[in-house]
Amino acid sequence: MRFLSFHCEYFGYKTTKRSRSKIFEELSDDLKQNEIENTIVIFISIEEIDEKNSNFLEKGIKEIINITNQLKVKNIVLISFAHLFGKLSSPEFGLDSLRKLEDLLKQKGFTVLRPPFGWFNELELKAKGHPLSRISRKIK
Repeated sequence: MRFLSFHCEYFGYKTTKRSRSKIFEELSDDLKQNEIENTIVIFISIEEIDEKNSNFLEKGIKEIINITNQLKVKNIVLISFAHLFGKLSSPEFGLDSLRKLEDLLKQKGFTVLRPPFGWFNELELKAKGHPLSRISRKIK
């Protein structure tokens, strides 16, 4: 798993059209667009190697919680982002992993927003400008 996070004052998305992925989530009205304030926006890529690593989600959550604790933030946005230069997992495994990550973070008391998998989105964000406002991680 790789991710790039931004500490944002504001994040919003609007779904525009389906991507080329064979796997996609059905687009209900409540998933078409959403917004949130004071959040960590995480562009995340699930990799092929994660399919053989049973504890990558635990490691990823630990790192995400470490970042949110430092910033005192309880809102998280998870965006599937296939452009972080790793060898991607299968789309099925990627979607399943994102859903599990979302559920586990919610169980830990976070508010989690996740745009639908397999769709292109217009994104609007206002990133803060402090030393921890942009962080990247590679979870092994």
